[in-house]
Amino acid sequence: MSQADQLIIFDTTLRDGEQSPGASMTKDEKVRIGKALEKLQVDVIEAGFPIASPGDFEAVSAVANVVKDSTICGLARALDKDIDRAGEALKHANSSRIHTFIATSPIHMQHKLRMNPDQVVEQAVHAVKRARKYTDNVEFSAEDAGRSEIEFLCRIFEAVIDAGASTLNVPDTVGYAMPHQFGEMIRQMRERIPNSDKAVFSVHCHNDLGLAVANSLSAVSNGARQVECTINGLGERAGNASLEEIVMAVKTRQDVFSCETRLDTTQILSCSKLVSNITGFPVQPNKAIVGANAFAHESGIHQDGVLKSRETYEIMLAEDVGWSQNRMVLGKHSGRNAFRTRLESLGISFESEEEVNAAFSRFKDLADKKHEIFDEDLQALMTDTKTESFNERIKLVSLKVCSETGETPKADVTLSLDGAEEPGTAVGGGPVDATFKAIESIVSSGTELQLYSVNNITSGTDAQGEVTVRLEMDGRIANGQGADTDIVIASAKAYINAVNKIMTPITKAHPQTGDV
Repeated sequence: MSQADQLIIFDTTLRDGEQSPGASMTKDEKVRIGKALEKLQVDVIEAGFPIASPGDFEAVSAVANVVKDSTICGLARALDKDIDRAGEALKHANSSRIHTFIATSPIHMQHKLRMNPDQVVEQAVHAVKRARKYTDNVEFSAEDAGRSEIEFLCRIFEAVIDAGASTLNVPDTVGYAMPHQFGEMIRQMRERIPNSDKAVFSVHCHNDLGLAVANSLSAVSNGARQVECTINGLGERAGNASLEEIVMAVKTRQDVFSCETRLDTTQILSCSKLVSNITGFPVQPNKAIVGANAFAHESGIHQDGVLKSRETYEIMLAEDVGWSQNRMVLGKHSGRNAFRTRLESLGISFESEEEVNAAFSRFKDLADKKHEIFDEDLQALMTDTKTESFNERIKLVSLKVCSETGETPKADVTLSLDGAEEPGTAVGGGPVDATFKAIESIVSSGTELQLYSVNNITSGTDAQGEVTVRLEMDGRIANGQGADTDIVIASAKAYINAVNKIMTPITKAHPQTGDV
């Protein structure tokens, strides 16, 4: 496949996706997702914004150390300290890229940067040259390009290409663009910039008007050969362009697109479930490609047509995105080696035999409750294990709930709080409400419950329930996750997970503002 024929997939789930309120990931969770993206054969993985915090720096370094088959990218503002920090985080990567950016729209230059256009061009060129000291793979983004003047974009892109940038990214930062306008802007820049043939044009579209995928594909039709996207469309505000929709649109409509990706699309579903499981952002049933209803047919006419000829109502094979590959045969009689092998095939590895033993013990406990164990169950089990290790301050010791017709539900909870066991009792409108109130009677977090969501991880009456809880306190938002065959226990785990996160101080810069 020539460079002109290949569409480069740049995944920013670990960076822009993590900027969804409450979607922060630990270093270990980023590594798990990074390995899954590598298995998906994503070309470039933007692992984070190294200058943002020590935790972000460590996560980018960890992903760079582990992932070898994808290029690992770090984001940096057009500032020396950002670029140097990114270069340091990526020094052990098998293949690295520094992604530097500066705003180019009049409103951003005037009100945020307080710089004139000449100063912006000068700083962009300086940033690219500095990044080239660490890697010859440098990407430059013109922040808020969707509202920038095309003459200025042509000027700054020509300058950064001469300075050594090999990828030019055109972000629709606020989701303002319309597909025909956005595609036309890409076409014009490719024609008007004298040295445009020396760089790959990229797009990064936000979904504020629901047009992120449409804008991205319009750009591809007009010569863009990199799309920046996220698993499940995760991202700030309404999210980013969805990786699975971009990839499958290009694969399905080869009559329209003169390019293709190198991704192993059978890994899409497992990546989707992993990201959903770790971040606590459920995938809606009617979500394209990865939603539970994406390949379901209820209408009698549709069912009849599909049975006679699949192509009557299905334009893709469910197997092509991994729907037939997610079932596994593990149960209570499965051995330790089979368990470990299966987890490794899912991109989950262990640092010690002690970790293996702890995970296998949890697996056996789950197998006593469930007849069959699915890949999704294992992903949830491992997330639950990692979550518990993160929960250093507060842990669930025991829970007893009484719920009876005509009686007020009551919950008795015992928590380990900083190593000391504390009991709590409360009544509520239901068993979950009583449980949350009992936990609050101990921790007194002062948080407000914004979201409570339950999803079944697999089918069957013995399925694990996956609970997501979103708490807010003084403007900070934290998502908590918990899984168990008992929904009330899963709810308690999720609530405690969220409380632990919101009670942990976080000092982290935002790439667009620099605010902490």
